Amino acid sequence: MWFAIILGIFLIMLAAFMLVIEIFVPSFGVLTFCALASLAGGIWLFFQQGPAVGWIGVGIAIVVVPIVWVITYRMFSKTRFGKGVTLQGPKRHKGDAIPDTPELAEMLGQNGVVISPLRPVGMCDFQGQRLECVAETGFIEKGKTITVIQVEGTQLTVRLLNNN
Repeated sequence: MWFAIILGIFLIMLAAFMLVIEIFVPSFGVLTFCALASLAGGIWLFFQQGPAVGWIGVGIAIVVVPIVWVITYRMFSKTRFGKGVTLQGPKRHKGDAIPDTPELAEMLGQNGVVISPLRPVGMCDFQGQRLECVAETGFIEKGKTITVIQVEGTQLTVRLLNNN
């Protein structure tokens, strides 16, 4: 009796692992078919012990398969292979991200230096914070001093200061 139950649990877990492997190995459904056969065999072994034990086996299958999937996918992103095939978010450096609109509203009237030429869009430095800016008119060369004259959403409009 115990051997059949342990074998049934093993077959259910094997089915769960085969379903996980099916995602990464192109077997054209062969692994899925084997996983479903293993799952059916495990549940059949439970029902051979009696209807109550059989329904316990169904409950075990309902619990074990998702748990194996969750554990596998949580561990997957930590493996060397998983790091190689999953996308990572971009690495951001301090001052490279676009601040929220309320933070940008505080920029109104502040002075900065042009880092890349504004044609009419380019990068400006405001006390160590790099932001994309739009020139009010025309072209502003690199190294010129500008001031923020308008903030609309996440767009800063700047004007060239005459003291350059």
